[in-house]
Amino acid sequence: MIVIGLLIIALGAFCQSSSYVPINKIKAWSWESYWLVQGIFAWLVLPLLGAQLAVPEGHSLPELFGSNPSAAGMTFLYGVLWGIGGLTFGLSMRYLGVALGQSLALGTCAALGTLLAPVFTGHTADLTSSVVIGVVVTLVGIAIIGIAGSMKSASLSDEEKKEAVKDFNFTKGIIVALLAGFMSACFNIGLAAGASLQFEGVNPMFASLPATFLVTLGGFCTNALYCLFQNGRNATWSDYGKLSVWLNNLFFCLLAGALWYSQFFGLSLGKGFLTESPVLTTFAFCILMALNVTFSNLWGIILKEWKGCSRQTIAVLVIGLAVLIVSSFLPGII
Repeated sequence: MIVIGLLIIALGAFCQSSSYVPINKIKAWSWESYWLVQGIFAWLVLPLLGAQLAVPEGHSLPELFGSNPSAAGMTFLYGVLWGIGGLTFGLSMRYLGVALGQSLALGTCAALGTLLAPVFTGHTADLTSSVVIGVVVTLVGIAIIGIAGSMKSASLSDEEKKEAVKDFNFTKGIIVALLAGFMSACFNIGLAAGASLQFEGVNPMFASLPATFLVTLGGFCTNALYCLFQNGRNATWSDYGKLSVWLNNLFFCLLAGALWYSQFFGLSLGKGFLTESPVLTTFAFCILMALNVTFSNLWGIILKEWKGCSRQTIAVLVIGLAVLIVSSFLPGII
């Protein structure tokens, strides 16, 4: 059962790491326009549909949230804070590329999300030595990948950097990625705050989906306000009137949103199979983020973001990925 849960989480991580690939197919839209439209699917429509799986016949989500407004409010608030991380997360990919941007942002998110969720919700007993060791090893893997990124930055010419990542800026990207990771940790804190938001007798695989919806709803509000502001500031309202690209862009925004949401849908399903292992249940968020980093770097290789790097740089990258893979399963075997 535990292996099945881990495989489901891994599948969700692969889907999330692939979610930025369809965005490359979007035509004639500014960043703020496609970010908003894909967000409608990723953070609003699909999470709402997913949450319905946890609602018994004759009941509703408003009923569930109204039964514990304090927990619902805090979950939504953490979602708003996570939304800030989502904004800067997109920028980290813009400045560093899919591989390095996701590695640094998700690594920070994995560690802080896993450690702070039990602290903020008063469940510090969940922070066993196995969980802490797993987080430390995850950070080591992220640090190694960061070293590979630094080696890449030092070895490539400006022209080669721009060829791999159009707006490459290592210093600005590092700052943005760390901020993104710090704020994105609020997602797992939000899930912990909303742990009580479930109907009695609900299938454990769907139990966290209502809380997931509240977190993504808060994040959607943050992102929507910023994107609409940017539409006005950059005079890009006309993007939405480009009818010739709407069908193409809507399809790829839906695909990107579905792939992105798959990670947390998979996290909920996977944790339903991990109930026999409290350690892995607590560490599940870190597993998801670590695997996200692993798969994003594989996509980075496929997209030739590491093209032109030395063998030493690639060797350091591979070592970092290996450490991350080990960290994903370490708490379950120590």
